Amino acid sequence: MEQQMRDFFMECDKAPRLNEMADFFSATAAGRSGVPTKVPRVDPRLFRGDVALAGFNNAHRQIWGHFGPHYYSSIPYRLEEDIRLGDAFLRYGCTTGSDNSPARIYVLGAAEGILARTLAKLGNGKIQTLSCSPNKENEESFFLHGRPAHATFFLGPFHHLTRSRMAATPGLRHFSDGFDIILEDTTFQMYSPNRAAQIGLVERHLKNDGIFLFLEKFRQAEPEEYLRRELQKDHGYKARFFTSNDIKKKNEVILKHMNINETTLDGLSAALAGYFKYGCVTWNCGNFCTLAASNSADNLQRLISAMAPPCIPNEYVYIEAPASLPGLAFEVPSFRRLGRPPFE
Repeated sequence: MEQQMRDFFMECDKAPRLNEMADFFSATAAGRSGVPTKVPRVDPRLFRGDVALAGFNNAHRQIWGHFGPHYYSSIPYRLEEDIRLGDAFLRYGCTTGSDNSPARIYVLGAAEGILARTLAKLGNGKIQTLSCSPNKENEESFFLHGRPAHATFFLGPFHHLTRSRMAATPGLRHFSDGFDIILEDTTFQMYSPNRAAQIGLVERHLKNDGIFLFLEKFRQAEPEEYLRRELQKDHGYKARFFTSNDIKKKNEVILKHMNINETTLDGLSAALAGYFKYGCVTWNCGNFCTLAASNSADNLQRLISAMAPPCIPNEYVYIEAPASLPGLAFEVPSFRRLGRPPFE
């Protein structure tokens, strides 16, 4: 087992994210490159008048740094999904924690930690968050608007944040009891396709009844279908924010490495089945999906019930959510009604 762990750490240290992709992420996180031609904004029509989503969006937008505009311009309606997830996490977290023990949420690899900082701010002490990134530039953006209360940043790749390191670090020790929610945000696909080992390492930080979410880009069984969805993303969405040369350059520098490390939906489901009893798809956009898994059906149902319906045009949807995953099926509840008060 120790040799397997050493091999896994070596695999991560040699991964594209920390090597071939390093310069790209450093320059983009510093705002030196990858800057969209215009700042992305949510399409308020997709919120259909929901006051809670609009309110979360307003707080979210106030604390962007350099990487956020690039990221939200790169994945169709990813910004709306961040707001939707954040609203659900806020509802769930504020009714999970207590004055003595706030809910704890770990957003793994989400650059400058915009979602985590927004949750910490709006949670007002009921939620504590942790973010991580190997880029110093993202750490600088994390503190760009001041030192956020109830939000912590770890400078380093996800695999360096072990349980022993967390317990031995004063600024991280309060997370040692585990997280109620962990969100892996398009990170594993930057390292390797070894989802079983990646999940196994991070799952150790999750409470027994916690919820692990994954927002990833997936390979398709038919390469032609994958390509069709990529063309839809590039020409139907990214072209609003980047020049054709910018899109081509990123495809050459980043996506050719990332594509090798993507897995299929069935592949990730199989990896999840080694750790969790229940799982489902909560959002789909072309080749991207958000998945949620847990060993507590009650908690997973409660989180899904707190989610607004996906805020995305129908033409980007290929999987209707919520939908159970193969081998992880359970009774999936409906999403909340739009317009529902935050803590009803």
